Amino acid sequence: MQGRTGVDDHFMRRAIDLAARGLGTTSPNPVVGCVITSAGGSVVGEGFHAAAGGPHAEVWALREAGELARGGTAYVTLEPCDHHGRTGPCSEALLKAGVARVVVAVPDPNPVAAGGLERLRREGVAVESGLLRAEAERGNAHWLTYTRLRRPFVTWKFAATLDGRSAAADGTSQWITSPEARADVHRLRGQHDAIMAGIGTVLADDPHLTVRPGPATPLRVVVDSEGLTPPHARVLDDAAPTLLAVGADLPAEHAVRVPRGPRGLDLAALLTELHRRQIVSVFLEGGPTLAGSFLRAGLVDRVVAYLAPAFLGSGRAALGDAGVTGVGGIHRWEFEDVVPIGPDLRVTARPAPPKEN
Repeated sequence: MQGRTGVDDHFMRRAIDLAARGLGTTSPNPVVGCVITSAGGSVVGEGFHAAAGGPHAEVWALREAGELARGGTAYVTLEPCDHHGRTGPCSEALLKAGVARVVVAVPDPNPVAAGGLERLRREGVAVESGLLRAEAERGNAHWLTYTRLRRPFVTWKFAATLDGRSAAADGTSQWITSPEARADVHRLRGQHDAIMAGIGTVLADDPHLTVRPGPATPLRVVVDSEGLTPPHARVLDDAAPTLLAVGADLPAEHAVRVPRGPRGLDLAALLTELHRRQIVSVFLEGGPTLAGSFLRAGLVDRVVAYLAPAFLGSGRAALGDAGVTGVGGIHRWEFEDVVPIGPDLRVTARPAPPKEN
C-alpha cells in the first residue's frame, strides 16, 4: 500500500485489538475494529462490532468522533460494507461523516457486502488497502474461513503431559492440567459457535461441553455415527443446545444425518451442514480418534495444546491415526504462540504454508 507509516501501523494494531473483543458474539458476522483519527492525527473515536444485527465498528467509532471525524482517517480491519442488511452501508456512514482517508487491512471476500472501497474512491476519499493484512486475517480467521471455504473454522484443543498422554493407562484424565488452564479452555470455548466431541469421549468422560462462567452457550455437537449417545448423557441436558450427528442410514428425529465415509462419518459433509446452520467456528474437543480423522482430512485450522509439566509413560495418546505412514507424510505446522498458563504451557499452532518447489 502507498504512504504507509509507523503511525498507520499503530492505529491499525489498535483496531485489530478492538476487533478481538467481538470474538464469540458476532456470528455469523465478522469481527471488525475501527479507529478514527482527526485531521490533526489524534484518536477521536473507536469501535468494534459486538453483535450480529447491531451497529458495525465504523458506526460506533463515528458516533464517538462526531464532527471531529471530518477530514480525518478511518482505520478499519475489514473493508467497510456497501449493502443494506440489518444495518446501513458503512461506506455511506463514512462519506456522510466527511472522512478524508480510509485505511483497510482486509478486503471483504463476501460479494454481497463488498464494494465499499470502490464507492469511497469514486467519491474522492483516499483509500489504502492491505495494511497489516496478515495480522488482521489471523484475528478474523473464523469468519474468513467460513466465508472463503464455506465451512466453519476448526480449532482442535487437547491437554496432555509432556510425553503426549491425554489419559492414564486406567483411562482417567482429570485433571492433567491446572485450574488456570481449564479456565482458559472455557474462555476459548466461549469464542466459538460450537463445541464438538466424539461418541468415545461422551461414553468415557460424560463431558458437559458448556462454558463456565458466562452467558455464552455454544452449540454442542456429538459425532455419533451409530447413535449410541445415552439419553442420560450430560451433553443432552438443557444447559445448551445439542446436535447429534449420526449416520445417514439411521433414524434422526432429533439429530442430523451425515453421509458415511470410508472411516466413519464424512466430516467435510458435517462441516457443510454446520455452515448451513450459520456455525462459523468449531472448538474440537473430541478424543484422539476424532482428532486424527479431522487432521487426516485436512480440516483442522488451528491447534491449541495445553501441556502439563508431567509424565505418564503409558496411557492414551492425544492423537490417533492421522494418516501418516512415514516421515514423508508428516503434518507440518508452525507455532503461532507459546504462553505460560499457570504451571502449564498453552501452545498454539497452525498449518505451515506449502513449500515452493
